[in-house]
Amino acid sequence: MTDKNQKAPDTANIDSEMIIAELQADIEIIKKNYSLWDEKNFSSRADVIDDIEFHIIERIDGLFQNQSHARELADLERDAEQVKLQLEKINIDLFGRLRAKIQTGGCRGAAFRDMIEEFAGDSLKESADQPAIGYDNLDVFVDGLFPIATLPEETRAREPEMVFYQKTPARIIFELVDKANFNKEDVFYDLGSGLGQVGILVNLLSEVRTRGVEFEPTYCDYASACATELNLPDVQFINADARKADYSDGTVFFMYTPFEGEMLREVLEKLQAASKDRAIKLFTYGPCSFQVGKQNWLKHENRGGITIYKLAMFSNKTIK
Repeated sequence: MTDKNQKAPDTANIDSEMIIAELQADIEIIKKNYSLWDEKNFSSRADVIDDIEFHIIERIDGLFQNQSHARELADLERDAEQVKLQLEKINIDLFGRLRAKIQTGGCRGAAFRDMIEEFAGDSLKESADQPAIGYDNLDVFVDGLFPIATLPEETRAREPEMVFYQKTPARIIFELVDKANFNKEDVFYDLGSGLGQVGILVNLLSEVRTRGVEFEPTYCDYASACATELNLPDVQFINADARKADYSDGTVFFMYTPFEGEMLREVLEKLQAASKDRAIKLFTYGPCSFQVGKQNWLKHENRGGITIYKLAMFSNKTIK
């Protein structure tokens, strides 16, 4: 017979103890995974850093309402933060060394791609295999190569047909370089270049001259400062309205839907006029691909139809 005066088990306290034990075990497993301390295992390390942040530390924070375990939780969180910082320090040192190689000219073209393969080869392969939407560890790696961490704020109001800035997934840029088949005479333009990632990465992969056209001056200044810091003299960013920019030397162009409607139509007319005497290639990504695909002066070069989040390639049909 049950004693009515007997206290019911504190299930919340028991659950907290079980979760704390589980999290302690998770942290110990990470500590003993010595492969994470090898700088070449960037992708695995990036995944674990995310796990610590979002699956361990966030769970610990959610348990702090249980005051009976406050000290134990504080010690556990401190331990998790320390491991996370140690792993992040490996990446900070790695990126510093890689940026120095880029600055001295020792990591351009094939050497740059070899570097990507060495430190983020798994991420590059996973990027090629995954669906075309979203970002992955290849983006995290490329972000780490940029020398300026503080991102600028917008200072100019966008016109109604201007689309808010969104970074192009890194795998799309690699695909563009592979399909563009650049030669040394080419000049690449990124319309709506934002923080400059596309132009810088295209130059590092192909060594062709690249130009970015960007409406927001703080974005343009940021991108120019990154190119200067990385010692990339063939990368230039132009603070201009894409409808008024000079494309007379351009041969390969890219747009990640920087604008739509009438503004996009005007820019396409300007590209058509600028390319009457030469062959050009135009790459697009996002919703703008559908409007570009309706241009009778352009030929869609990819197999299959146009898809919103797959890279589309076009060429002007009148030039052989």
